[in-house]
Formats: sequence, structure tokens, C-alpha cells
Amino acid sequence: QLNKYFVEKVLPRKNSIYKAVREVSKFVTEVLREVESQEPRFISSLNEVNGRFEGLTVVSHTEFEVVLYLNQMGVFNFVDDGTIPGCAVLKLSDGRKRSMSLWVEFITASGYLSARKIRSRFQALVAQACEKSNCRDYVKLLTDTSEVRLRIRDKYTVHIVPAFRCAGLWPRSAAHWPFSQTQFAVWPNPNQINDVKNEGFNILSKESIYMKDKQASSEGDAWVMSFTEAEDRLLQNGTRRKCLSILKTLRDRNFESSPITNDVLKSLVLYECEKHPNEFEWCDDLTLGDRLNGILLQLISCLQCRKCPHYFLPNVDLFKGKSIQSLDHAAKQCWQLTRQMLIDNHCLDRL
Repeated sequence: QLNKYFVEKVLPRKNSIYKAVREVSKFVTEVLREVESQEPRFISSLNEVNGRFEGLTVVSHTEFEVVLYLNQMGVFNFVDDGTIPGCAVLKLSDGRKRSMSLWVEFITASGYLSARKIRSRFQALVAQACEKSNCRDYVKLLTDTSEVRLRIRDKYTVHIVPAFRCAGLWPRSAAHWPFSQTQFAVWPNPNQINDVKNEGFNILSKESIYMKDKQASSEGDAWVMSFTEAEDRLLQNGTRRKCLSILKTLRDRNFESSPITNDVLKSLVLYECEKHPNEFEWCDDLTLGDRLNGILLQLISCLQCRKCPHYFLPNVDLFKGKSIQSLDHAAKQCWQLTRQMLIDNHCLDRL
């Protein structure tokens, strides 16, 4: 049943998204090439490796996020004091002169590298690039936001985010992970833990729902932490990735305009991995059915409590800013879906 669903429903969804990604990446590469020719500090890092585009994340089948990695964070200290959940600041190291930084004009009077100032400059460059590029008839820069969002062929939206890699660093906000070495000797195993912590995380120049609460102008200087690579690394073995793909497909086919983002589903799969750390619990379609039911029940619970903690940053609520009505409606839809999956062996033919 699950295998049939995967072949008939999940794979076509994956293929159509892959086609969209290929189309979108052509236009984004063209625009970023033009940006780089104007301002060599913004170098495109969108590369295709083994059929996957590094730095590109699928938000939905028409919405994508592309991370643009910036160079030379070196002269800044990473400060994660928990003032804004999920965010951190970059402060000029003691004794370092501004002029030593590649990003000198984006450093505030207090010595912080401003995410907002970099984003603002990048937005101006992208606006010029869209005008100049060969694909200007198909690509429009959306102007109702401080972020760089492109509308491509009136069909796709691409959010391009300036970012720094923080390799070999691990933030204080995620210091609790993994919870206990003994409990998770199986998953994540010591090698996975080392790999994840050495790989580190990214900090992104984007708006955070948590910044909207703060009035101080300095809050816009903060950077948003992202653990996309770490999450992907942890989901590599067994049926974990397949589980996530099936959940995304079930959501797309059975929920209308849902608050259940890919990040929500990914966090819930990771929590399920903790509850079921053994590989034999992720080895075939029989166990996969149990895992799916467990995750859907947990999702109902999160929707009813109106809170879904981020896997690495539990003080970040992935439902923050979503309306109570949308969460309640999604909880009802999720309960109907889960009930069908629990009592009807042939429900996947219809879902």
C-alpha cells in the first residue's frame, strides 16, 4: 500500500517539483550572475551536485528559497544570547578594525554586522540585475517586502537570502542537543553527532516573526539561524526521508492552505526519530506505517496546543504568527486523515 502510494503519488510530486526547480534555477543563476558582475562580494553559490541544487530549499511546489553564501565572516564574533528566539548577531571582535572587514559599510556604530543593511544593498543590486538581464520579461522583483523575492513567469516565487556558513560552531540555543548520550547512542550515533556539529549551521539575512514584536531598530541587524543541512544529514538512513516525502504529499493532497510547513513536518519526523532510535524501526513499509501514524497523532496534538517547537531550537515556535482558525481547521483535517489511515486499509487509494 505505502509503496504503491509512493510510486503513484509521491514520485510524480517529486518529479514535478524537480522540473520547477530546474526552470527556476536557470533564471536565478542569470540574475545572480548579473549581480556578481556589479558587486563581486555577492558570489552565486547555487550549484547543481548529483541532480540536487545546493543551497536551494523547496518551501512548496511553487515557492523556493535560495541561500547566497557570503565570504569572510572571520573578523566577527557570533553572539547568541537568546534575546530574539532563533536569531543571533555578529559583533566585530575586540581589537579588530572595521576596515579589516570585507563588509565595512554594513557595520553599525555599535560594531554589529547588520543583516538588514546587507539585505537592503542586495535588494538594490537584484533590482538592477532584473532590469538588465536577458530574462527580464519573465522575472519581477516583488517590492512589498524588505526581502529579495522574485516572481518568475507569474508562477513561482523565489526568496534569495544572503547568508554566512558557521562551520565548526554550535549555537548556545541548541546546546541541549543531543539530549543524552546514553539515550541516543543509536540515533543520532556519535559519528552523526560529530558530523552535524562540524558541519555547523547557517545564519540568514531574513525577516523573523520574532523580530516583529521588537521595536528597537537594532533587532533588524540580527541574523536568523538555520539548520537545513544538519536536519537533512540526520534523516539520511532507513525510511526517514521517504517518511517525510509521504507526509508532504499527504499534506498537499488533503489540506487546503495549511499552516503545516515543510519545517513543521521535518521537526516532527526528527522527534519521531528520537522516540524510535533503532534502525529496525525505520526499515520497511510495515514500520513506516507505524511511524506515519505516530507523527500524524503528534501533529494533531501540536495543532491543538497551537505550538510546534523547532527540533534544534525549542524556544522557536514554528506555529508563531499562524491564525488560531487555521490551526484549528488543520487539526480537524489532520484528525480526519489520521482516522482514515488507522481504520481503513485501502484509504491510500483516495488520499
